[in-house]
Amino acid sequence: MSKLLFNLPRPSVPIFTRATTDAAPAASSWTAAPSEFPIHRIYCVGRNYREHAIEMGHNPDRELPFFFQKPADATVLCTPASISNVPYPMATSSLHYEAELIVAISKDGRKISVDKAMDHVYGYSLGCDLTKRDLQAEAKKMGRPWDAAKGFDSSCPLTPIIPKEEIKIGDDTQIQLEVNGAIRQSSPLAKMVYSIPEVISHLSELFYLQKGDLIMTGTPAGVGEINVGDEVSITCGELLPCKFVVGPPSSE
Repeated sequence: MSKLLFNLPRPSVPIFTRATTDAAPAASSWTAAPSEFPIHRIYCVGRNYREHAIEMGHNPDRELPFFFQKPADATVLCTPASISNVPYPMATSSLHYEAELIVAISKDGRKISVDKAMDHVYGYSLGCDLTKRDLQAEAKKMGRPWDAAKGFDSSCPLTPIIPKEEIKIGDDTQIQLEVNGAIRQSSPLAKMVYSIPEVISHLSELFYLQKGDLIMTGTPAGVGEINVGDEVSITCGELLPCKFVVGPPSSE
């Protein structure tokens, strides 16, 4: 008999693998695996693209990366089957998009060296770090944490995870975000200030990385506001596209 007062669901993300087909790589050539990826924590690295640091009014020179977190249950699954609905959050009048490549961790470790970092990676997802920009600006001004601006309900739309062996993600892979069909963000991953192995290494100096951790690797320049009715589409190489529409505020 469980000692828990009540049971809570464990957030997870579907895993998609290549279907047995001769078709060209596309959303139709991926199929859901029998198992899912359980989410432990969601880490986010700030200002990991030089141009984004500049547009946010910060020094673009390389500095040690900094991190914040989102709750594991802040995710909204975006699959090829339909466009997901993300309700406009309460307590803001300035909701911003930030397209990000997500790294899924499947091996525990601390103080991981850069050359061993990829051994800890299971695969990749694609997501959006939704941000209450007005609350973030106020928190920065007051020297306060960003929790209310970054970690709110439904603040992390993301796609199913693709195992790293089944996909090629490289410096020349382009990440792109569109709002209502207009390109707002577009950049090769090579423009990251810190590479994926470097991000993992630095993060493991601060936290004990565990199976189930997700790492949002930063957003390129071009962040901006979205409103109710806007359709957002994020692509990155062969990863499944992350598509969602901003819905009206939740009544619950």
